[in-house]
Amino acid sequence: MNYTITTPLYYVNDKAHLGSTYTTIASDAFARYQRLEGNNVTFITGVDEHGQKIQRTAYGLGISPRDHCDMISQQYKQLWDKWGISNDRFVRTTSNQHKELVHVFFNRVNNSGDIYLGQQQGWYCVGCEEYKETDPGIKDPFCSLHKNNLEWRDEVNLFFKLSKFQKEIEILIDTPGFIQPTSRKNEICNFVSQGLKDFSISRIDVPWGIPVPGYQGHTFYVWFDALVGYLSALVGDKCISELEELHDLGWPASVHIIGKDILRFHAVYWPAMLISAGLKLPKRVFGHGFLTREGQKMGKSLGNVLDPNQLLDEFGTDAIRWYLLKDIQFGNDGDFQNKRFHDLVNNDLANTIGNLLNRTISMSRKWFSDKVPPFSPIEKMSNSLELCALKKISLFRKSIDQLEFHIASQAILDLAINANGYLNEKAPWKLMKDINNLEVVANDLYSVLETCRIIGLLLNPILPELSNRILVQLSCEDDLNSWSDNLNWGMLISGKNLPIPTPVIHKIESY
Repeated sequence: MNYTITTPLYYVNDKAHLGSTYTTIASDAFARYQRLEGNNVTFITGVDEHGQKIQRTAYGLGISPRDHCDMISQQYKQLWDKWGISNDRFVRTTSNQHKELVHVFFNRVNNSGDIYLGQQQGWYCVGCEEYKETDPGIKDPFCSLHKNNLEWRDEVNLFFKLSKFQKEIEILIDTPGFIQPTSRKNEICNFVSQGLKDFSISRIDVPWGIPVPGYQGHTFYVWFDALVGYLSALVGDKCISELEELHDLGWPASVHIIGKDILRFHAVYWPAMLISAGLKLPKRVFGHGFLTREGQKMGKSLGNVLDPNQLLDEFGTDAIRWYLLKDIQFGNDGDFQNKRFHDLVNNDLANTIGNLLNRTISMSRKWFSDKVPPFSPIEKMSNSLELCALKKISLFRKSIDQLEFHIASQAILDLAINANGYLNEKAPWKLMKDINNLEVVANDLYSVLETCRIIGLLLNPILPELSNRILVQLSCEDDLNSWSDNLNWGMLISGKNLPIPTPVIHKIESY
């Protein structure tokens, strides 16, 4: 089954921050999971490179907008490569292929009678790239997000007839599962219930943008341009004569994974544009929360911005991915706390999972000639580890399919906690004082090693690097090739060589 997953197209006014990294890591985990389940995944990310904000930022740096976009876009690509992000497509909205598709999309919408010229008046935030509702009594209104004064605009723009699609959007947003998490749905329903208003899709005197065909001096408003990037990413270098061909290339998107601040554009504006163009609608839109640091909003003025490059260099991908996906409920706001981060990584990964694997392999090698112990399925269904594994595998799949990464991660950790308890209860080091207990010890160690193998498989979408190290130590790295089948209990082959164990993840020693 085709499965298309998108991040936002990140705005290149500045380098990537932890928020964009968070979105991309979560999208990557979800894409990896869907591939393991056998789906034909197209994982799209990229950059939004047009607009007045970028134009001003570039001129402020003394460079051209094109040079600025080339520089920041390359930084994004390098960062995602460094993080091991498994995206299939990286779209740039300055590419010729994208520009051509924007024109095709606009012509389709225009031919539907949904574009008209009108006068746009109001207070505009360049940082948000949108007009703001303001109190008429305020003389100098400002943007609460960017802390900048708003600019008064009075110009002729092209408008999209969003109001025409009131009924269709009401039905869409009421569709179960379209907007996730459900806590975000009320916000969008309230917005739509106030009556949809037509919105501007062009700007004048903003040369850094895609020209609108047939309207001299107009360039596309960034959202009308950027949203079409999800389509141009699927087209790539191909030539298509009709937009409907996108349905054979992976459209509609299975899920748009975005920050909550741009949910309205993806759950209201974008579907209306697609209806006008005669294209299918995305199946769901997931708006996740924001990250703070030690209870404070991150900002340059506070000096508390977390640089994803520095975090990666200091702690590696496993530690950061585990903290962001396991400790923060995806969809809610989350707080990056230094002490909790260190404690979580050390306790969950190094102690509970890493030490379990290390000591079980060591005992198996010591008593069973460096090999996986033999397994005699005596009273097989009474094996508590097998029953636990069946339950947690089911929970893992159900929760990660709903982007509940914290529950999926906890399911993995619970397997390790249970296996540690089982090992301590069985105490094979005591049983081996009597050689007659060899078969019992073999079954016990096999069961713990089998649990470790399943832990390694389940970890793969969440922590692919740690997953690979665990499976290599069990000589099971090929199990990823048939991931779903190999989640069945008892697939660990007795008699396989077990390498000398080494720590699969190291503790973070100080903070």
